[in-house]
Formats: sequence, structure tokens, C-alpha cells
Amino acid sequence: MLSEPRSGRLAAWGNGLLAGLVSPDDAVLAIVGDDAVHRVEGLPGEASAVGLTLALGRLRSLGVTGLRVALPAPGHPLGLSGPPEFNARALEAEEAVICYGAALGLVPEVYEAGPSGDVHVEVVWHVLPVREAPPADVPSLGEAERELAEALREATEVLSRLDVAGSGPVAEAAIGAYRARAERGREVLAPGYPPRAVRVLELAQRVGLLVSLAYENGHGGAVSSAEMRARGEALRPVERTARRAQVAAYNAYVEERERGVR
Repeated sequence: MLSEPRSGRLAAWGNGLLAGLVSPDDAVLAIVGDDAVHRVEGLPGEASAVGLTLALGRLRSLGVTGLRVALPAPGHPLGLSGPPEFNARALEAEEAVICYGAALGLVPEVYEAGPSGDVHVEVVWHVLPVREAPPADVPSLGEAERELAEALREATEVLSRLDVAGSGPVAEAAIGAYRARAERGREVLAPGYPPRAVRVLELAQRVGLLVSLAYENGHGGAVSSAEMRARGEALRPVERTARRAQVAAYNAYVEERERGVR
């Protein structure tokens, strides 16, 4: 399932802060979410790890005017631009944030601590040099929205034929994903993002829910290995399309800056 990645929260609310649309306290609260604490290590000019408020201010002083998201997977360096060392770290974490205006990127490392039943999560963002180049395989918002609709139609047809969606909840998720065009009553992105980015991100997350439910639903009516392979082949491209759309939505703020909209 495509949930809200930590890199998405950092980029979205960091962009809101850089634009002066949210306060430092509100931005940090949204970025940390349910985690206990976030720290940033390796910032130029800082000898040790610092808190998010200081880190975002330092990035601004270094020339950063926006933040992008990367959600790479094996064989798909989505949103990355190199060098190989940074790409490898981002691939291991399955996410990263790329700075716009300075050749820096941030990769999260997640730690769990505490006794069973009272575990808390701490995150350290490692700052590393990146190559200033266009991010890999990130579509425009319009392309992402069209691709999501088409991929979902194709996948739903295949899954229905294999009876994977026949149990009810999966079919309902598919219908909800295809028709999703309204906000869910919460801010899925920080202030300053265009409404279309909110729409695309919500749809991408709902498509991710469809993929997750289809996998978790067991074999469904797919009783042969050939049918099971067909299900996997139907799900992989739609999951890839949903990840691309998710990155396009998070990166819409920077894309507008590049086009001179802001």
C-alpha cells in the first residue's frame, strides 16, 4: 500500500515553510507525525545532528528554495539523479528528499526503541551530496492523472477476470480509487500546493490501497500458477504508476517554481 512516506511529509511541509505559508512549529509537527523525534545529520556548517527547525533554516541559508521527493524501488530509480552513492542509500531506504537550489539530498534512517508495547520511533535524516540533474522518470501532474486512470482500468479488468476482486472490499476499493476526486477532509499536502496535486496524491494513495488489498486477499479465484502470475503482472505496473503519480504530486511545488508560476 502506498502510505504517506516520511520524505513526502518533509518535502511538502518543508516547502510550505520555505514559502512562508506555515510556521516552523506547524511544519515540524506535521513532518514528525507519530514519530518521537527527527534529527538531521551531516548539514554543511553543523558539526553534529540538529533538530528540524534549525536544519530547515540552515537549508534555506544554503540556497534551498524547494524540496523534491524520490521513491525508488529495485530497477526503478524514481526521482533520483545520482550520484551512485546517494542513489544506493535512497534505494535502501526506499525514499529520499532532493533539495532544489543546492546540490544536497536527505535520506532517512529509522530507529525503533523502547519496550514492547511502548516502542517509539526516531528518525535521522542523513544529508549527502547529489547531482544537479532532472529527476528520473517523474511525470507531470497531468500525465500522472491520466496514467493512473488508465492503469487502474486495465488492472481492474484483469483482476476481475481472475476473480481476485470478487470478495467485495477489493472491488469497492477499485471503484473508490477510480472515482476519487474529492479531498478526504484532511490536508494531504501542505498549504501552497495546487488543488490538482492534492487530487493526484489522493488518487495515487487509493490506487495503492487497491494493490495492497489485492495482494493481501490471497489467491482469490486465481487457482493456477499462470493466473497468479497474471495477477502479479497486472499489479506491478499499476503500483509503479501510483508511485510515479505520488512523486509527481509531492514535487508539484518545485515544478511550478521551475515553470515560473511562483
